[in-house]
Amino acid sequence: MKKSVLSFLLAAMLLVLSACGGTSGTATDPAGTDPGQPGTEAASTEKEERPVKKIEGNSLYVRKVENMPADFILGMDASAVPALEASGVKYYNFKGEEQDVFQTLAECGVSMIRVRVWNDPFDAEGHGFGGGNCTADTAAEIGKRAAQYGLSLLVDFHYSDFWADPGKQMEPRAWKGLKFPEKIDALYRFTKESLEKLNAAGVKVGMVQIGNETNGAMAGAHAWEDICEYMKAGSRAVREVCPEALVAVHFANPEKADSYRGYADYLKFYGVDYDVFGSSYYPYWHGTLENLASVLNGITAAYGKKVAVLETSYAYTPDDTDFSGNTIGEGTSGITKNYPFTQQGQVNSLTDVVDTAVNKMTDCIGVFYWEGTWISVGTDSWEANHTLWEKYGSGWASSYAAVYDPDDAGKYYGGCAVDNQAFFDASGRPLESLQVFNLMRFGNEVPLKADAPEDVTLMFDLNGEIEMPEKIFAVMNDGSRQEVDVTWQLTDEDIARMKSGGVAVYDVKGEAAGMEAKAQVSMIEYNFLQNYSFEEGDAGWTVTDLAKADELRVENKATDSMTGPCHYHFWSAAKNSVEFTLEQEVKDLPAGKYKFAISIMGGDAGDTDIYAYVKIGGEIADTAPMKITSYGNWDTGRIGGIEVEEGQTVSAGIYVKCAGAGNGAWGKIDDALLNTEP
Repeated sequence: MKKSVLSFLLAAMLLVLSACGGTSGTATDPAGTDPGQPGTEAASTEKEERPVKKIEGNSLYVRKVENMPADFILGMDASAVPALEASGVKYYNFKGEEQDVFQTLAECGVSMIRVRVWNDPFDAEGHGFGGGNCTADTAAEIGKRAAQYGLSLLVDFHYSDFWADPGKQMEPRAWKGLKFPEKIDALYRFTKESLEKLNAAGVKVGMVQIGNETNGAMAGAHAWEDICEYMKAGSRAVREVCPEALVAVHFANPEKADSYRGYADYLKFYGVDYDVFGSSYYPYWHGTLENLASVLNGITAAYGKKVAVLETSYAYTPDDTDFSGNTIGEGTSGITKNYPFTQQGQVNSLTDVVDTAVNKMTDCIGVFYWEGTWISVGTDSWEANHTLWEKYGSGWASSYAAVYDPDDAGKYYGGCAVDNQAFFDASGRPLESLQVFNLMRFGNEVPLKADAPEDVTLMFDLNGEIEMPEKIFAVMNDGSRQEVDVTWQLTDEDIARMKSGGVAVYDVKGEAAGMEAKAQVSMIEYNFLQNYSFEEGDAGWTVTDLAKADELRVENKATDSMTGPCHYHFWSAAKNSVEFTLEQEVKDLPAGKYKFAISIMGGDAGDTDIYAYVKIGGEIADTAPMKITSYGNWDTGRIGGIEVEEGQTVSAGIYVKCAGAGNGAWGKIDDALLNTEP
């Protein structure tokens, strides 16, 4: 009896160690290669069981990432795959044969699969919330398939019933009404039981996230002491069930550099046990790679932790394929577009992230691409796709999610928002860009060619001439820029319409380097004044203080500005101590007719003498009276019909004199405009 128990315990220990051992999978040969085939470039180290061979025949340029360790993790989040396949999606290999997508990922150099785990993403009738309906069972299904091809798993516990991110960290419904110690125990048990389920399925767990983008909140908790208690419970469960797995924490917004140091301080103060400090990095929103490296290197230096980029992605096309809008596309506001929306742009973006992680960070262990397998479930109609999204959870959210998240998912449910950032097309065929995971280790030299013309932004004065450029820059496949000839599709009738249409924006198309070129042309009243709204400090402006005011300076305060965050500010406590001029000199104006405007607002002014003025050749040519009334009420002085001859110097400005009402006169000046008149 004792011998049987001992044998059982030893077998169980071996199962745990094999299921949770290691942070990277065994390398898998690319399809169609032979380990003994001559002329195939190989890179190997003692840590690998066999060499990784370069995939040949790819037409994209891939820069080699020097010094990449053999065990550096090149990961892929593929959480939605089961829901997509249930919706009818099929995946293929590069030969056009239907193939397990995890085999294709492994053949292309992916070494770890990331899966999100939600507590209970279903309503009372069993309808899924969407986003893959991801549970521990989903993770087990994915993990078993991935393990067949040497891929280990990063388990991403959101500790919520649906999406968790910096703006949304709701507790699971089953925890509502529990006291906080009971919630801690619930999180511990959920983590432990989920990982035990993965072990029982033979899944190779290499890393576990105890929370997803937990920027100051987690599972409904907002106090850092509570957040850290949750993390400690999750970490304890990981250490018990998967002692060989790395424990990771995960945050977003590295562009807010001071925040990361603060998060790490809290984790240290409250004693959270973890190995990896992970960050999201989406180049559209998250600042520069130099900043990312600096911030994460600071974490390594101060706290001795490994770091990782746990989410990144980039669009290979601006187009949508499932009739449900995408997060990123042409004209998306508020984003940085450092690369073309092409496969080559996708490759260059990911290569730059990995190169930064390997060569500019001191202890980064890997980079994970987010949902590179999430594609359209159909391309026929929104109605057909909607039925699948609702039934199988293959869209980002279903209408059933309203019971948990009524203000977002419950209103804006729909399909995939990232199908144009995947590594497969809408039919499930792999893109050439997918092979970047392999080719980054070797480099892939191809002939230099233009990848995409750069978008052009032009401004023309309504009263001037429209002269389109004869050359524009194109982004080359190696990321460099070269000038190329361009031909614009712009007729004389188009030009006449633009000049007579008032202030407006037009899209003009053309052809450059054999591809479509685009220009956004703004017809404006051109402002001949530099730094018109003081966003560059007082550059270009001259202030003359005539009464020794207490404060005359540029102020950064958006609520007190007409345009942008800055304006010119004045204040003085004593009576009759506000008197000054603020002006700008403009030389080499083209001969013609002009108009000038400038705005002011303020308070406590008392008796005033305020006017806008224009000088020509140093002499005042015209003025416009102005007044200060109350906070937020801007008064604009306007002068028109300013005749300027060739070679004359013009100065435009404002004279301000305030007696004050006993509490100190103050005011703000903004939006100085010197435009042509017809």
